[in-house]
Amino acid sequence: MKKYIIYCAVAIVFTACSQNKQANEAAVDASAISILSADSSLTEKIIKTADMRFRVKDVQQTKVKLAELIKEEGGRLWEFSIQSEVYQSEKVRYSTDSLLELTSYRTEGLVVAKIPADKLDVFTNKVAGIAVFVDQQSMKLDDQSLNYLSNQMKTQNREEAVAQLKSSHKKSTQIGKTVDLKDDEIDQKIQNKMINDRVKYSDIRLSFYQDNTVKKLVVGNDNLSDYKPTFFRRLGLNVQNGWLIFKEFLLMLANLWMLILLAIAGFVAYRQYRKSRKLKV
Repeated sequence: MKKYIIYCAVAIVFTACSQNKQANEAAVDASAISILSADSSLTEKIIKTADMRFRVKDVQQTKVKLAELIKEEGGRLWEFSIQSEVYQSEKVRYSTDSLLELTSYRTEGLVVAKIPADKLDVFTNKVAGIAVFVDQQSMKLDDQSLNYLSNQMKTQNREEAVAQLKSSHKKSTQIGKTVDLKDDEIDQKIQNKMINDRVKYSDIRLSFYQDNTVKKLVVGNDNLSDYKPTFFRRLGLNVQNGWLIFKEFLLMLANLWMLILLAIAGFVAYRQYRKSRKLKV
């Protein structure tokens, strides 16, 4: 009999727990449904990105015009760069002390900007009017509506969880969980803010170039052999230099006068020796 009573009590407790669990799940589902129904009229979060590549007459002037257009349409210039690539360079003689430098190069420019999404089409049409020839033009749409809604729902759940943890009696043990939840909540809000910014301002990347250009520039002659004097001038200088060398040679002989005398005396003694030897023979 006691065992039967115990079994009945366990069954009653188990049934009560199951009902509480089902009630909680139903409450969560109802909360999610209410959020979905409340956000059913949520504006679509469409992110637009555009890309263009085109040829222009002058890269530097085009960069200035693009900056004016971006400002006109209420956009923001995010990045720009201009670079030149040299294909061939040659120096030809222009005068005795100067050369004509000929350089063939290609100049390219890059502009990255943010344009109000509702003015993106107008802006791209104006850019196409500046171009001599459009090589490539594209636009991409990215729907972030569901991600935005997901972040909203997660943020609301975290706010409720933080409120429950704050009202809990074991606050000292729940501080770490509260901080983590609040950090996650901030991350979700920042992500939605980034989505809103990208929806409001579209990213556009503009790369442009001009035809190969030949630059002429007169520069100083760095070939030292071209600065040598004329032939007759050099001939006169060499004659003078030879006379100096000859005088230096005489001065060297003057320093060796003792050796010269000894050589002469030796030569005379040798001749006398040969003569005396011939007479004996």
